[in-house]
Amino acid sequence: MHISLTPELESRVKAKVESGLYNNASEVIREALRFMDTHEDWIHEIKLARLREQLKSGINQLDRGEGIVLESKAALDALFDDIQA
Repeated sequence: MHISLTPELESRVKAKVESGLYNNASEVIREALRFMDTHEDWIHEIKLARLREQLKSGINQLDRGEGIVLESKAALDALFDDIQA
């Protein structure tokens, strides 16, 4: 596989190899990809935690009787339109 890097990125990869932390450019790229996967997993966990907080807040509002009764699909559509606006 061949990849193209901007001169800046190529320079950064070469600097990592020259630092002695990596034996070659492939190791640098593999480590960067592993880091990217870890970062994506971390972001997913943060989003999931935030969604759980929002769901808990909504459930608490319903428990306090602060819910909205919707009688029709049109009422639901209107609610979504208001939220998006």
